[in-house]
Amino acid sequence: MTAKNAFYAQSGGVTAVINASACGVIETARAHPDKIANVYAGRNGIIGALTEDLIDTNLEAAENIAALRYTPSGAFGSCRYKLKSLEANKREYERLIEVFKAHDIGYFFYNGGGDSADTCFKVSQLSATLGYPVQAIHVPKTVDNDLPITDNCPGFGSVAKYIATSTLEASIDVRSMCATSTKIFVIEVMGRHAGWIAAAGALVADQGIPVVTLFPEVEFDQKRFLAAVKAKVAAHGYCTICVSEGCHWPDGRFLAEQGTRDAFGHAQLGGAAPVVANMIKEAMGLKFHWAVADYLQRAARHLASKSDVEQAYALGKAAVEYAIAGHGSIMPTVVRKSSSPYVWEIGQAPLSAVANVEKFMPKDYISEDGFGITDKCREYLYPLIQGEDYPPYENGLPKYVTLTNAPVARRLGAFQL
Repeated sequence: MTAKNAFYAQSGGVTAVINASACGVIETARAHPDKIANVYAGRNGIIGALTEDLIDTNLEAAENIAALRYTPSGAFGSCRYKLKSLEANKREYERLIEVFKAHDIGYFFYNGGGDSADTCFKVSQLSATLGYPVQAIHVPKTVDNDLPITDNCPGFGSVAKYIATSTLEASIDVRSMCATSTKIFVIEVMGRHAGWIAAAGALVADQGIPVVTLFPEVEFDQKRFLAAVKAKVAAHGYCTICVSEGCHWPDGRFLAEQGTRDAFGHAQLGGAAPVVANMIKEAMGLKFHWAVADYLQRAARHLASKSDVEQAYALGKAAVEYAIAGHGSIMPTVVRKSSSPYVWEIGQAPLSAVANVEKFMPKDYISEDGFGITDKCREYLYPLIQGEDYPPYENGLPKYVTLTNAPVARRLGAFQL
């Protein structure tokens, strides 16, 4: 059987370790030239497939592909572009098949979160509906940690490590100044509907830091919140608040909602921290500082979790191994065997059970008062932030790789998105 080409693309918000998954995909494909002839990457995600803007990864030196393991962000460019249903936009699916046929692509690896899983599932259905065989495998990635079935998602462990560390360091700073200056520090973290990242910030309580955590899973009660902060300040002289961007009022309105929407139709968030800080200022007159971790949290490869890097690579590797073994329409998963010692293995889940399903914080992971985490949550989180996997440094800065990203010659006409 003649070897087919593979298409790989990155989607959605990137992470500190998404390129480690790319490394796993490409290195494993190169180890099986009898099955996969070339790996073509989509420039800017699925858009690269639709516009036939493909990158020939075979032209990249082995050492540069290996360097992806410790380089953050999306090496090939990412996108926020969700395919509609086949019935609603048959034109785009027909174009994908046209591009796949033109470049002899038989494998589709899509590296992303929930919306990407949905896109991958739709592509996996092309074989039956449009008569062209494509083995579609979703490679999980999301800092939000909200994909179902898998124990955790690559990207989350590293962002959790960064947020826990940054919250701890900033809190110690406030502690040193609270007698005469700042008494409140507010850090806003990502997490639209699931509070996993905010939970990581709550880990600082184990270091003696007075912290109040605001989760999307818990409706915001201003009176209770202010009372909790007041009690912490009275007891310790200061307080840290870790607020998820998805924190919302009882009527569903986000504290941080800006009134705009992103390309997926999601409300664009950003601004919960100043809202919360000003509540405290108005109620108690306390001096505050606030910060929005934003891109810093998801790009911080210099402080990546070793377990996260290893899992990101392993899932990319497994995606290729599953594909060449004949599997399709699946997502490789992390299966936790033990938390102490931390032991995990690779499993798989059908894309039909993954697409458009969000995993929220379990109720028994959130403390009874709604402002902290339980021991069960700690048992889940700590293994995911264990170990360091520092990138190489040069002249005092991390030495990251930038690929040449040479294009594959086009064989088709232009396509308008």
